[in-house]
Amino acid sequence: MKSHQSTQTMKPATAAKKLGVYLEATPAEFREGVVSRAELNALQADPPEWLRELRRTGPHPRPVVAAKLGVSISGLARGGVTEPLTTEQIEALKEERPKWLERERATQAEVRKEAARLKEQQSERAE
Repeated sequence: MKSHQSTQTMKPATAAKKLGVYLEATPAEFREGVVSRAELNALQADPPEWLRELRRTGPHPRPVVAAKLGVSISGLARGGVTEPLTTEQIEALKEERPKWLERERATQAEVRKEAARLKEQQSERAE
């Protein structure tokens, strides 16, 4: 009996999320089709120009914006940032250093510090 392996496919939104790009900014042929696992791997290994450009200049999805600003996605929302931002807009926010961004960065730093403390505590218990 032969084992039949079907091709794994995903919706464009899932593929865009895995590629770290904003779906609405991708080419129409990407948004309107389905993406196989092999196609996704090929896009990651050798990104076409449109993908390199999107990653470089944006617009970027919220998780990417949050990471570039050093805050959480919730922190973005609290700061009033609900739309995708371009790299230029992100850099402008970094330069402006609004109060909400400084506050959210401090919060994020505390969260990371606490997570590291808990991880260390767990590793000490395991020993």
